[in-house]
Amino acid sequence: MQPDNLDPKDQENRNTVLQLTLDHQKLIERFGARNITDLKEKPDFYTFQNDLIVSHRDFDIFYAKLRAGKPSAIVSGFNASSYPHIGHIGVFDTNKFFQEKYGCQVFIPISDDESYVSGKVKTQEEGLRKSLYLARSVVALGFKLDLTKVIIDQLYTNIYNFAIRLSRSVTMSMVKASYGYGNDRNVGLFFYPSVQSAHVLMPNLFGIGNVLVPIGPDEDPHLRICRDVAELHGFSKPAVVHSKFMPGIDGGKMSKSKGNAIFLVEDEKTIRKKIANAFSGGQASIEEHRRLGGNPEIDVPFIYLKHYFLTAVESEQIAGEYRKGRLLSGEMKKMLADRVVERVAKFQENYSRVNEKDLKKVIIANEDVDLENLFDRLGTFD
Repeated sequence: MQPDNLDPKDQENRNTVLQLTLDHQKLIERFGARNITDLKEKPDFYTFQNDLIVSHRDFDIFYAKLRAGKPSAIVSGFNASSYPHIGHIGVFDTNKFFQEKYGCQVFIPISDDESYVSGKVKTQEEGLRKSLYLARSVVALGFKLDLTKVIIDQLYTNIYNFAIRLSRSVTMSMVKASYGYGNDRNVGLFFYPSVQSAHVLMPNLFGIGNVLVPIGPDEDPHLRICRDVAELHGFSKPAVVHSKFMPGIDGGKMSKSKGNAIFLVEDEKTIRKKIANAFSGGQASIEEHRRLGGNPEIDVPFIYLKHYFLTAVESEQIAGEYRKGRLLSGEMKKMLADRVVERVAKFQENYSRVNEKDLKKVIIANEDVDLENLFDRLGTFD
């Protein structure tokens, strides 16, 4: 059992860990998503088997067409205000699974424009520099170059022509209802749902109508608008799968500003230090832990291990040992740290090997964009 006399910060984090496991239910109860467990057939892949993907919209339709050999695509975007962290790996791996097993095209829009109009980056150049880093990261993550398209809106302004076409079906009422924007917000934010819809429906311009979009629950408003817009313009509604919200390493809500995410650019020492200080479901001392056991349900290292690195059988065994006090919190943290360090080291090695030719192959850009000159000016390969 977990002690009742937690200090206020620990109690807050404990509540956050528990709450994040329930948040996806709102999509089912209030917004019509369906539980992933209701599917008769789902992929034999860890993100589907380890309860990391928890709900969906029309995934069964997408999956049936995919398995029947219909041209299919994944759309999975980045925001240019941040860098990849361990919380992203489930989506990365899911996208790669569909690409490798079924030959899916993977479209990766990087929303440098949204980052700028929302104030997440100070200048458009900062957004572009970060976008190019993310594009290089996509290659480093192992996506197939001939089946991957990266869209950076500053470099592929044709996306706005498609967005203008779709914008006639996006009303102010829709945007206000979905995002809660008031009249004090800038007009760029009101237009961005049209751009987001253009990103998601872009595979249709390449003759691919069967589209899947893996997202977090907080991104669902974008897709609700997009799915309505798609039908009005004669496109099939894109299918959606929702990944579970994961807590930050400290047990609070994951946030770049709080420094409680493990980024793929960090060194081993930093990663191990963060995990050593992770929020634990263990007891205050080894003696108490041996006697009372720990609570794996709120133990952040176990939560990460369970969803990202272990099979269901392994998770059940480790959870049992932890509850009985046979496995200590420090041992749990080391198990996670070893796996994360290995994963990050592989990414960083791959990142160092990405070259200009690789990046030029995946980035879609206007004809007048000189990518080599841009890489030099922004220090993409410095």
